[in-house]
Amino acid sequence: MSLHRFFLDEQVLSAEEGSTFELRLSDEDLRHARVLRLSPGEHIAVVDASGDYFECRVESTGNPLVASVASRLGCPEPPFRITLYQALAKGDKMETVVRHATEVGACAFVPFASSRSVVRLDASKAARKRDRWSSIARSAAMQSGRGLVPEVSDVNTFRQACEGLGRYDAVVVFWEEASCEDTIARALERVKDTPDADVALIVGPEGGLSESEVEAVLASNKAASVASLGPSILRTETAGIVGCALASYELGGMGGGPCPTEGRAR
Repeated sequence: MSLHRFFLDEQVLSAEEGSTFELRLSDEDLRHARVLRLSPGEHIAVVDASGDYFECRVESTGNPLVASVASRLGCPEPPFRITLYQALAKGDKMETVVRHATEVGACAFVPFASSRSVVRLDASKAARKRDRWSSIARSAAMQSGRGLVPEVSDVNTFRQACEGLGRYDAVVVFWEEASCEDTIARALERVKDTPDADVALIVGPEGGLSESEVEAVLASNKAASVASLGPSILRTETAGIVGCALASYELGGMGGGPCPTEGRAR
């Protein structure tokens, strides 16, 4: 059975002087711990503020929760990084994308408005949405056993999104007009031997990206290319999730077995 996982925003466990210490959980995570009804002697996984990964023993519950380090775990995130640029979508579709793309390997999200985006957010509403999406990313990372919480950026304009694409080792824009021969495997071929590849995936809104927007993405980075997700036209929320899963697989992040340091009896 895998360990329940928690993320520490500020606390670094290697800096703790005593053998037992207070786990400084966020209010949300502390509520989650109460729901789990953790008991003394139970083991949990903790990723601290420096990204170090530990198995901890619960010493006492309540507020604060007191723990001790049982062992340092050795199952880091894959060295590559996938950032999903997802065009704003209607209803709760963005929440679906953030939740499930986190589960399949997305490391960061950049929501953006495109010409065909139906949703328009003012600054106040965009900030509230970002907070909501960040909370969902954290919850999904805890549930799926990730070694990090994906970052959700502020909502970008299309121009801002394009300006940020130049730094990536590869940029893949999923477009319904792409040939089925334009696979993600081909798009990522140039970086498959780069263990720390930094990859951006671009998904349009309902109605897709316009041709001029696709051209702008391709012009933003010499390593940019279009890719097809097959003969079917996928919903925008499906495309983002499937694209992240395929990219993670191609880069080597979804083909291995379980981490040897997890799944132990508590």
